[in-house]
Amino acid sequence: MTFRAERPLDDTSWRVLAALQADARLSFSELGRRVGLSPPAAAERVRRLEDAGTITGYRVELDPERLGFPIAAIIRVSVPEHHFARLKALVAELAEVREAHHVTGADSLVLKVSAVSVGHLEQVIERIGRYGTPTTAVVLSSPVRARALEQPSRAAAERMRPVIRGAKRNGRGAAADGKSEVAMSSLRSDVAGRLRGRKTRSRGPLTQQ
Repeated sequence: MTFRAERPLDDTSWRVLAALQADARLSFSELGRRVGLSPPAAAERVRRLEDAGTITGYRVELDPERLGFPIAAIIRVSVPEHHFARLKALVAELAEVREAHHVTGADSLVLKVSAVSVGHLEQVIERIGRYGTPTTAVVLSSPVRARALEQPSRAAAERMRPVIRGAKRNGRGAAADGKSEVAMSSLRSDVAGRLRGRKTRSRGPLTQQ
């Protein structure tokens, strides 16, 4: 988990990002018209966002079902530590795995998979199961798909600043004494602890899922 302490984006940059997330094919002329910049200024703003690593690429969104992949599934995998590297290499090679996330908690990886049939999905699960214990949920529908990132509220930004500043200080001190990994491990533990605390507070009475 990496925290970058960078200068917050201004409102204009967020408007540029919102416009490009909605339609990355916009011309600089149209982009500038929507966000209140001249075409050269819009082009320069996009270039700066690319150079800073904020914009990492432009992609085409596809409909898997129309391309013959009607089955979508989320697979959580609990993996013994000595098999984790092998599983990570496997999921990197499997074309059916569209996303893979290393997560905290009892599971090691959470995968998003596309398959042409239930039988095809079963084959994928069997291959993954050689290195860990998979738990599979087939997606019935997706009320929220890839939602665009929006500008955080000022209150949320203020709450995040102490965390970012603390991460920056820890990173500098660790680099100075050769203990950067220890500092980041402590930061991960702190974040995981906060997440567990939130889950405990929000559970309340046991309800039927």
